[in-house]
Amino acid sequence: MKFFLSAPHMSENELKYIQEVFKSNYIAPLGEFVNRFEQSIKDYTKSDYALALNSATAALHLALRVAGVKENDLVLASSFTFIASVAPIYYLKAKPIFIDCDETFNLDITLLKQAIYESEKKPKALILTHLYGNASKMDEILEICKENNIILIEDAAEALGSFYKGKALGTFGEFGVYSFNGNKIITTSGGGMLVGKDKQKIEKARFYSTQAREDCLHYEHLDYGYNYRLSNVLGAIGVAQMEVLEQRVLKKREIYKWYKEFLGDSFSFLDELENSRSNRWLSTALIDFKLNELFKEKKSICITQKDLPLHPKISKLIQDLKKEQIETRPLWKAMHAQAVFKGEKAYVNGNSELFFYKGICLPSSTTMSKDDVKEISYLILKSIRG
Repeated sequence: MKFFLSAPHMSENELKYIQEVFKSNYIAPLGEFVNRFEQSIKDYTKSDYALALNSATAALHLALRVAGVKENDLVLASSFTFIASVAPIYYLKAKPIFIDCDETFNLDITLLKQAIYESEKKPKALILTHLYGNASKMDEILEICKENNIILIEDAAEALGSFYKGKALGTFGEFGVYSFNGNKIITTSGGGMLVGKDKQKIEKARFYSTQAREDCLHYEHLDYGYNYRLSNVLGAIGVAQMEVLEQRVLKKREIYKWYKEFLGDSFSFLDELENSRSNRWLSTALIDFKLNELFKEKKSICITQKDLPLHPKISKLIQDLKKEQIETRPLWKAMHAQAVFKGEKAYVNGNSELFFYKGICLPSSTTMSKDDVKEISYLILKSIRG
């Protein structure tokens, strides 16, 4: 049996709803199920407005554009993340400023303040990633953004079902983004959602997402747009997946608890922030690590490509588990260490490099049982002790 990092997990209603779509012949674009999917996200997250799109990357691109980000504007961004979180900055020819992470895997507050203070001009926006479903320190970040008139865009692609002080991640900033890629906590095979507080801006994003067509009988364009909308077929899958989201969150959290039970003597597992709930999208662990190892030094650099090493035990473990058809991977390699962003400014403290060196993502599919986790954990311990 092969264990994937986070395999799709369908419920009983996906095919039923897809059949309804086929009967109606509203295959694409748009339709009743896209509307229902948007409404289900609004109901669950208590968002004011929602826009279903073909990817979370598209959602971030639209958020930046309707936020008014233009060429050479400065956009602050979490560095410890996946490239899709920050690549849209380049789509608009803006300039990223990368911020390293703290003990939550998320953006370091001290570095954020330093980056703003030292910027040659005021940053326009902040893309804040809630990594692996873990909540960022929202109270402090909101205050900093408000004081400096910086637009907050939450990359909650991995964090649907996560909350901070009872409020859904993705709903604190002016915009929030969710992903429904094949490996996310719920999936439409591919897809994303943009949520926000400003009706006019969300409607502008909707306009751009359908090729910026003017309200005419013919195709009239005063501006350019994109083919970014979600199909009705995928909307139907999304409606069914939203019906089981809370079950998936509880199972992910249970899997994380099982790994801690079986591996806690040999690995470290980072805790949630107080008054938060992580969806534990992927169970992550750190080898040979204690929290007091976190770096205190703060520094600003113009980045160059960095070939970061992996802990020898992590490298061996990934290869050993691959032979057993068990999928694992390192934690994200930070954006400030990626060659594509060579020369961009970053504020770093070494934490993301430390987490990359000592971290691993473990199989976290919601179809797994406790016995599955126990078997995988046995093989993990065998590898690192061998």
